[in-house]
Amino acid sequence: MTDRCCPCKHANRGEHVPALPVKPDAPAAPSSSSADTRPVLSVRGLSAGYAGRRVLEDVDFDVHENEIFAIMGASGSGKTTLLRQMLGLSRPLAGEIELLGERVHPDEREALFRLRRQIGVAFQHGALINSMSVIENIELPLRQHTRLDRATIRIMSRMKLEMMNLLGVEDYMPAELSGGMLKRAGLARAVIMDPRVLFFDEPSAGLDPATADELDSLILGLREAHNMTIVIVTHALESAARIADRVMIVGDGGVRAIGTLDSLRASRDEYIRSLLERRTRRRELDGEAYIERLTADIDE
Repeated sequence: MTDRCCPCKHANRGEHVPALPVKPDAPAAPSSSSADTRPVLSVRGLSAGYAGRRVLEDVDFDVHENEIFAIMGASGSGKTTLLRQMLGLSRPLAGEIELLGERVHPDEREALFRLRRQIGVAFQHGALINSMSVIENIELPLRQHTRLDRATIRIMSRMKLEMMNLLGVEDYMPAELSGGMLKRAGLARAVIMDPRVLFFDEPSAGLDPATADELDSLILGLREAHNMTIVIVTHALESAARIADRVMIVGDGGVRAIGTLDSLRASRDEYIRSLLERRTRRRELDGEAYIERLTADIDE
């Protein structure tokens, strides 16, 4: 296996990056040494939305090699929209995304196909094919994208299942797996081709604390063993605190802050504080604004 280790590996551990205001002049970097290298993922001026409604506006950030980068925000803040943009599943309204030195855009089919062979995606609910066994699901990317013989594919798939503590369930069908097993099986399929970048949507969602902790350990192990850059979308504060080098908080249509979780905890931004302290953010409206909101788009 090719070692892709960056000379600046782990330089971002223990950093202290102050929380940034909305639309920072420059995205925060893990350290001065890694700041001089080309980002693995770069987003510039990104605006995205649906049916004429903008969900994200003018988003800028970088993700660096071997970094675990967490994206957090309240429900409806645009996290899933941003993930779809990074994977080239939706067209941006404006701006550009560059991943592994390649522009990400749904219309550039051949470039996107080449790029996707270098990344892995672990979906929130596993997204296994129900008509295939666990081992067949894991083998699928190797069968589609390589010319390896059947025996080699089976051995490689079993290695990944062993890594995820799933070797004993390789012949099970997805419906026979628990929620935690589905997550780990989906992760095994996402990393079967040893991707340079892994995207993971809500790793800890729906899991009990012990299972979530085990999955966090697997994510850390993947980064250490394979020098992966990992981008996670999560609501789980405990998980982000344990595994993320930096956290980006999105809300109200843009980037509210980027930094270590410790630096974000010191923020005076009410949105950030309510998110990290898990309390409701109150929205105060005066009488006229309240009436206008209720009667919007109503013909007199």
